[in-house]
Amino acid sequence: MYEGIEAPFGFEKINDRWEIGIGMSDGQFSQVSFVNSICTLKGGQHTNHVAEKVIAKLSTVIKKKNKGEEVKAHVIKNHLAVYVNCLIENPSFDSQTKESLTTRPKAFGSVVQLSDKFLKTIEKSGIVDRVLSWAQFKQNEQLKRKGGSKSSKIKGCPKLDDANYAGTAKSKDCTLILTEGDSAKSLAVSGLSIVGRDYYGVFPLKGKPLNVREASHSAIMKNEEIQSIVKILGLKKNEVYKDTSSLRYGHLLIMADQDADGSHIKGLLINFIHHYCPSLMQLPGFLQQFITPIVKVTKNKKSESFYTLPQYDNWKEENGDGRGWDTKYFKGLGTSTAKDAKHYFANLPTHRIDFEALDDPKGGDVVDMAFSKKRVEDRKKWMTDRERGAYVDYEVDQMTYSDFINKELILFSVYDTQRSIPALMDGFKPSQRKVLYGCFKRKLTKEIKVAQLAGYVSEHAAYHHGEVSLTGTIVNMAQNYTGSNNINLLFPSGQFGTRLQGGKDAASARYIFTRLETLTRAVFHVEDDPLLNFLEDDGQSIEPDFYSPVLPMILVN
Repeated sequence: MYEGIEAPFGFEKINDRWEIGIGMSDGQFSQVSFVNSICTLKGGQHTNHVAEKVIAKLSTVIKKKNKGEEVKAHVIKNHLAVYVNCLIENPSFDSQTKESLTTRPKAFGSVVQLSDKFLKTIEKSGIVDRVLSWAQFKQNEQLKRKGGSKSSKIKGCPKLDDANYAGTAKSKDCTLILTEGDSAKSLAVSGLSIVGRDYYGVFPLKGKPLNVREASHSAIMKNEEIQSIVKILGLKKNEVYKDTSSLRYGHLLIMADQDADGSHIKGLLINFIHHYCPSLMQLPGFLQQFITPIVKVTKNKKSESFYTLPQYDNWKEENGDGRGWDTKYFKGLGTSTAKDAKHYFANLPTHRIDFEALDDPKGGDVVDMAFSKKRVEDRKKWMTDRERGAYVDYEVDQMTYSDFINKELILFSVYDTQRSIPALMDGFKPSQRKVLYGCFKRKLTKEIKVAQLAGYVSEHAAYHHGEVSLTGTIVNMAQNYTGSNNINLLFPSGQFGTRLQGGKDAASARYIFTRLETLTRAVFHVEDDPLLNFLEDDGQSIEPDFYSPVLPMILVN
């Protein structure tokens, strides 16, 4: 009867007064409605009322599927076709032709209550997918408009040391070095004295980049680091790049620490390029990584550099545990001196490794597996099936993305899991184990400030993260209010927080004191200490891989 309007895929007769159907429009709200057998060509309050109830349900579903991003009600409404046949008490219209109902819903004389079954039918229809598709299209258009462009000068990136030829006809030969923090930038800038500033630019990252694969549109738009990278490189989202002639830089060199967190930063940047401009990963040499030693050993005039800890451990096993060799650990790029930086850049082919062009679809799939929230089970299998002791080979000219993910990034994933989930043996996370080790080593029977204990643990247990998080760990181990610890291993002397605020109202670490609880050594017998497998870091003995309590502490606390 009405040409161009699809038949409803959901229909419900609510009562004797209301019959409702919902279909899908072509992008503009449409309706077919009758009030007391009068055809209302322009709809009115009755169609709007029904549409609002449907939109309220769909908006919740769409927000969940749109990474938490809300889609405005009028956008959803534009994709609806509403069919209404109703009986209204004393209806009023906008004119004598009675094309639009003006009676307010509270005066309808009946209530419109859509059933859960009907709403579920609408939810499973194609409306949700169509709205999401439209929203994604608009988001991509906005990202393209906000994308960068090729220009010799850019504004809004105060920490950028731009290459002299960036954005010019020679831009394809320029390399942008992304560093892990300001200290690493200083190292890179020292190296520029060797290679020059014509073809090399440096930009420091603040913390870890955003996982854009799982981030909402607004989060990407508001993220300064991502927007800065887009602007500096001149990227346009989902642009198909055949070469780098339209970009401000022809190469992206990632310069991060050679530890697990550095590997994570590299992975997040690879994930960003794969999600934002996947065609760039098909260009050989666009993505590169800068490697520095994590351990260096010297003996007389001989020297060996190791770029992963497993590689160094294997060398120690083959060389008498490294006896007779002087060992230097590089905790991060900040450990390297300006002299080291000049040496690195003077031997750039040794320290720069290109990523191979991504021709194999499996290479892109492994990046998706590593960073997509939808593939949790795949990641579990990935970590469970890993080859223990394997390490990535840096003595190559090119590295595949699969090798990076499966041999380097996996070390971070395993490490992050270990520091996030308590061990079954003793119920401790690594930071808690380090605190207890420090207390046992100091024989902490007399009270000291929490801040002092944090410094001691950081020194003697090789804690490489901020002392703020370490003081938080100490405070948590000493809390004894209901709901915190069933057995607090440290004694709380001072305000260590209350149940009211979940322990967040603890006093500053400078003002509170702690010591070992008397019960602690009864749970962790001193006689068991010689049986423990104590680890080693930077040549010093630190905490064991786990303690052996007489109680299952994983269940106690």
